[in-house]
Amino acid sequence: MPDTPTFDGRVVLITGAASGIGRACTQAFLERGSSVIGTDINPAVETISDSDRYYGIPCDLRDENAVREALASGAERFGGVHMLVGVAGIFPDSKPLVETTLESWRNVMAINNDAYFVLLKEAHLYLKQADDGRVVFIGSKTVRAPGKNSVAYTVSKTAMTQMARVAALEWASDGIRVNVIHPNRVMDTGLWNDDLLEARAAAYGLTAEAYKRENLLHVEVLSRDVADLVITVCGPAFAKITGTQIPLDGGNIRVI
Repeated sequence: MPDTPTFDGRVVLITGAASGIGRACTQAFLERGSSVIGTDINPAVETISDSDRYYGIPCDLRDENAVREALASGAERFGGVHMLVGVAGIFPDSKPLVETTLESWRNVMAINNDAYFVLLKEAHLYLKQADDGRVVFIGSKTVRAPGKNSVAYTVSKTAMTQMARVAALEWASDGIRVNVIHPNRVMDTGLWNDDLLEARAAAYGLTAEAYKRENLLHVEVLSRDVADLVITVCGPAFAKITGTQIPLDGGNIRVI
């Protein structure tokens, strides 16, 4: 089995492609021969690559029609959609449950969960026609080990994970495999800023630098690390695996 899977002639749609993990995934798939449909609410998604195998589409995932049109437009340009990588998400201000507003709760759920319900529904036919459809969602360590001051984020990622598990059960007969990766503390993404990092570190009584590497291996997980694992999950090594959840956290003692 080759060490580096290739995806010549395959098409992947990646959400959140303008920055962080989504951008790293975009680059990784392009390097391996795939055509990439990149979506993001940031219009800069149109110009993050000049490859003729890249098509960037500004898209608000909360808009059902926009999601449907992005899939149709990308499929028309490249001839289909074989893989779906769900990266886009938000992490609101770090606050205790009792201080979390209903408005903030609903906004997080709309983007981190509801949008992916729509995306899965709209993408199913394309993935089924691909014969070897693949879905990878980017979850979170908090699904298995929730943290303080992040109730909306934790619940939204947990709901997304359960949705992926249901899709794995229902879509196996269509030849579609669905898996979830749970990274932790990937700081080189648009999800994080200095204020959020300081707030999360303070919640655990740590400095910002110690917080980044608070795992058994004392390593920092980067966007490219996540992208490399996404490539592996979409490749031949996972051809007979669906419905699984994979931690990418340097070894989190609460998860283990």
